[in-house]
Amino acid sequence: MDNDLNKKQYILCSAIWYKDLPTMQHLPRNCEKGIVLCGRAHCNIIAQMFTTMKLRTASLGEHSTGDFEQGFLTNDNFFVGRREAAEIAYRAGQINEKLNELCSENVWWISR
Repeated sequence: MDNDLNKKQYILCSAIWYKDLPTMQHLPRNCEKGIVLCGRAHCNIIAQMFTTMKLRTASLGEHSTGDFEQGFLTNDNFFVGRREAAEIAYRAGQINEKLNELCSENVWWISR
């Protein structure tokens, strides 16, 4: 296998960083608190959160997860927001055009 390919940063999966929930172990390298849940698409993560914990991905209100950020997890264990993820995915060849922000649909659901 090509060593340069092993070193290239790429988008591994969709992720949501729930910043106000109790801190878990083994967070991405740049997250200091909360929990980060991963999945194929953000909608899958939101559904898991509601189904398993009865919490809504919302900043305020009853049964709210509190502050959160939708983004992506990279292969080198960093949480990145949608803008940075778009740059990484383009450089890695995961998407064919430069985008302002990445959506999970851009990576996994659009046939190339």
